[in-house]
Amino acid sequence: MRSPVLLVIAHGSRDPRHAATVHALVRRVRAARPGVRVEVGFLDFNIPSVQGVLESLDAEGVRDVVALPLLLTRAFHAKADIPAVLASAPARLRIRQAEVLGPSPLLLSALERRLYEAGLTPADKSSTGVVLASAGSTDPEAIAVIADIARKWRDTGWCAVRPAFASASLPRTEDAVRELRASGCARVAVAPYVLAPGFLPDRIARGAAEADVLADVLGPAPEVARVLLERYDAARVPQLAAVGA
Repeated sequence: MRSPVLLVIAHGSRDPRHAATVHALVRRVRAARPGVRVEVGFLDFNIPSVQGVLESLDAEGVRDVVALPLLLTRAFHAKADIPAVLASAPARLRIRQAEVLGPSPLLLSALERRLYEAGLTPADKSSTGVVLASAGSTDPEAIAVIADIARKWRDTGWCAVRPAFASASLPRTEDAVRELRASGCARVAVAPYVLAPGFLPDRIARGAAEADVLADVLGPAPEVARVLLERYDAARVPQLAAVGA
């Protein structure tokens, strides 16, 4: 039986680095799972649009699609925007919406990868405070998830981990950096918990001006690609079970 098409749904941005990073991640996913067709659609600013991709798939005769939100937390876009777009898809398409990427231990591994690429080593963990800097949200569930990730990451051996937000919530990145510095951490690193460059990641970078280390965005890290495929597989399990019944 042919595997469902994986449709990666990205937010989109006026910043061209955003789409370029999304496409790089999708290429990594395709390389990891060559037997699965992987498409990408954007909610705003970039093309192709999600609706346009769905209409094209329907015109080709595709019937099964797994729609995967390229989001780290389950906030407004995952709860409202994406379901609304999928609800307006051609009726012949059978669409399953996969879960968002976070939280996942693989994403913590990706965050550490980026910190080590920025110059830290595993030996630095016990003396380094980390700011887990996310885009921010007005959704209490999303904020609680970020705080929980910070607590769990602290337990892996870092001196301290503080959540911070580029918008909608507090503290800001610069405030968390100063708090960690004042708490006695020998060095302070900022780990952007964002998938691609853009307006809010740039705000995070500006807030990291007093930090010792600023990691890159998660981008096309191999761990992120693995999470995408895990979410895809989980979403298509009900279909596979029904076929085998």
